[in-house]
Amino acid sequence: MKKKTDAGFRKRFEENIDELRWLYMELYHNDERAFKYFCDMLERAYHERSETLKNWDKKRTEKPGWYHDNERYGMLMYVENFDKTIQGVRDHLDYINEVGVNYLHLMPLLASPEGRSDGGYAVSDFKTVEPKYGSIEDLAMLSEECHNEDISICLDFVMNHTSEDHEWARRARKGDIECQKRYFFYDNWDIPDQFEKTVPQVFPQTAPGNFTWCEEAQKVVMTTFYPYQWDLNYANPVVFNDMTENLLYLCNKGVDIVRLDATPYIWKELGTNCRNLPQVHSLVRMMRIASEIVAPGTLLLGEIVMEPKEVVPYFGTPEKPECHLLYNVTTMASTWHTVATADVRLLRHQLGTIFALPKEYVFLNYLRCHDDIGWGLDYKFLQNFGFNEVAHKKYLNDYFRGYVYGSNARGELYNDDPRLGDARLCGTTASLSGIEAAEYEKNQEKLKRGIALDIMLHAFLLTQSGIPVLYSGDEIGMLNDYTYHDNPLRASDSRYLHRGYLNWDEVKRRKTKGTRQNQIFTAIDKLRKLRFANEVFHSEADTWIVDTSNDHVLGIGRYYNGQKLIAFFNFSKDPQKIYTAEREEYKNMLTRTKTYIERYELGGYEFAWLVKKY
Repeated sequence: MKKKTDAGFRKRFEENIDELRWLYMELYHNDERAFKYFCDMLERAYHERSETLKNWDKKRTEKPGWYHDNERYGMLMYVENFDKTIQGVRDHLDYINEVGVNYLHLMPLLASPEGRSDGGYAVSDFKTVEPKYGSIEDLAMLSEECHNEDISICLDFVMNHTSEDHEWARRARKGDIECQKRYFFYDNWDIPDQFEKTVPQVFPQTAPGNFTWCEEAQKVVMTTFYPYQWDLNYANPVVFNDMTENLLYLCNKGVDIVRLDATPYIWKELGTNCRNLPQVHSLVRMMRIASEIVAPGTLLLGEIVMEPKEVVPYFGTPEKPECHLLYNVTTMASTWHTVATADVRLLRHQLGTIFALPKEYVFLNYLRCHDDIGWGLDYKFLQNFGFNEVAHKKYLNDYFRGYVYGSNARGELYNDDPRLGDARLCGTTASLSGIEAAEYEKNQEKLKRGIALDIMLHAFLLTQSGIPVLYSGDEIGMLNDYTYHDNPLRASDSRYLHRGYLNWDEVKRRKTKGTRQNQIFTAIDKLRKLRFANEVFHSEADTWIVDTSNDHVLGIGRYYNGQKLIAFFNFSKDPQKIYTAEREEYKNMLTRTKTYIERYELGGYEFAWLVKKY
């Protein structure tokens, strides 16, 4: 007997059906049969959703802008590196609560073949957790416990491709034409060669080209990222239907923030660069509608690693929204440029662009993540100050490897391309801040500077509008892990330098006064509590650049609900004097002392949060 659908689902469905039908029929050429399957799938997914999760939806939808406030605080982790399994994460929820996290991003943990997974981004089964991490039931139980603590769970949804071991791929290799249509298979290299004329390579050194010969099928298959990751053909409605069903299955296991991986790549068209095509936005919009109908407490996070003008369209419009959240990757890269140059002009320019965007746009901000740092900076702007793109990228990579005189940073290159003079950079926040080198040299003065820089960078992170996200281990100043060189499955990927295993003995040292772990943990926690307690950090606050008359010092202003904040960040290791147009008296949030800031002085790598109420 068919289950009865409640009024809430029916209301949401009827409110969205006209737009959903229009988008679907335009994209899939009036395929009524496929559309009916899609609609039936939505109802089926809703019936499979637990009452507990439906109550979670109700709580979230009663306050639709809940994620805009100043009390969102995230952490990104690999389950394996945190404490081996999902159960290990459950065992340490007390620590996660102590850090103050209420947004927990678990890196890919679905089934994927060892040695051919790209860190879990080659999924062989979207409904199965990799057994070494636990089970899908373990994920559901973790989610329920987190929800009881008001912690949201984020999980990557790898939507551009599957593993070559996925059931569809296995059947395609054996000649199943219907499964081959779910990918991009060609009898010879004629069409792939035409694609290669316009489609850039993602990893030109480690995985050149966008296609791979499949010996078993005796055909060529599209593999944009790695040969073992087969691109899905979203022009086939079966792919969209089944992948959306996979997404909703994860939502029904308690995943309430879905990170849409490699979003701009999901529509391919000959003669284009296969990036950011209009059809991508139709697909994301339909996924947004589907999630709002079935699991309305769900947020979509778009992974769009591009400059702001290309990122912003993925928010959609107020009438037809797409992603709820996007990464602020440009600010992250510009921040590390500023660390290396002690020159805040690029960061001022880039933040000015962000500050001019509508307040309803919510970004995820971070200093480091699981990936490398790519130097996608605004070189047209930097040319005004004599910076050459190739030479500057080399300088940045030299600086953060400690090859520049005076640099204490320690990192490694990723995907180096000597021919183009291009490479990306890996390393933990603490090691890139100079803490690793200082501890190795037992140099207390350098260590003091490195810790000051690390804390100042986190203060800058927490000053920005949006959701600040820590990389697990940064809260205690975790250093680079060079042991990956000894692991044959990881040695070729330098990103594992900053994906080290959390040392729980080091975590315990956060309680030992004076240690690096204690200084960083205590300082970040104090900043986090101040952010939670002051509405001036709300995402919808007015924000602006404050002129400091000093290119070493960044100034940011914020105003919300009668509270004004002026924040200063000295990116130089030396003391700096600043001059502002501010004539009023402010109170230092950290020291509680009153001060005027028309003339102000900051020590090396020092910052200040100065507040005034009206």
